[in-house]
Amino acid sequence: MYVICPPDFHLIKRDWKQPMSKRTEADFQKFQKVFTKYQHEFGMTGYKVYFKHEPIEDAYASIYVNHDDHVATVRLDSSCLPEDNKLRNVEASAKHEAIHLLISKLEYLATSRYCREDEIYQEVESIAHKLESLIP
Repeated sequence: MYVICPPDFHLIKRDWKQPMSKRTEADFQKFQKVFTKYQHEFGMTGYKVYFKHEPIEDAYASIYVNHDDHVATVRLDSSCLPEDNKLRNVEASAKHEAIHLLISKLEYLATSRYCREDEIYQEVESIAHKLESLIP
């Protein structure tokens, strides 16, 4: 099985006989803290966020967003190979998933069957205003 390993997107063949190292509870707590920090910085506090620490195939972390209910479920992979830990840390994964939350409404609108042009424009403007306050 091949796994895409950000940020360089090298393909690494997983040897299932090799022992897996587990992400610790401290890693999961740090992941939640960093994600929540960026969620607040991005002004995305209208979403109720649930966190899960479980095995994820082919990913370090993932996010699912329900825009109708303003609920997001963020998962951190609970198992990974030792070389995976060197390539991707929990802080970077948390920040990456928070960015996905920031742009998730735009993605939702872009993939909707029925979407008005002004809806996409409004979301792009919303993201631009949030980033204005973050980027010096």
